Amino acid sequence: MNTLILHSKSRNDLNLLLEIAKKFGIKAKVLTASEIEEVGLGNAIKEGLTGEFIETESYMKTLRK
Repeated sequence: MNTLILHSKSRNDLNLLLEIAKKFGIKAKVLTASEIEEVGLGNAIKEGLTGEFIETESYMKTLRK
């Protein structure tokens, strides 16, 4: 599965693209602000995962600065 995210200030342009997608048999969905935040948060989490162990106390000191 491939995903394409489009962003436009023009609601009319997005509606046109949605209509075209449906005519081609492509599933399309308008995301809510909350869904957009979830995608961004998920990407940030994936980026931050290193698989390395971090000592809690050291991490907490860094956050307190």
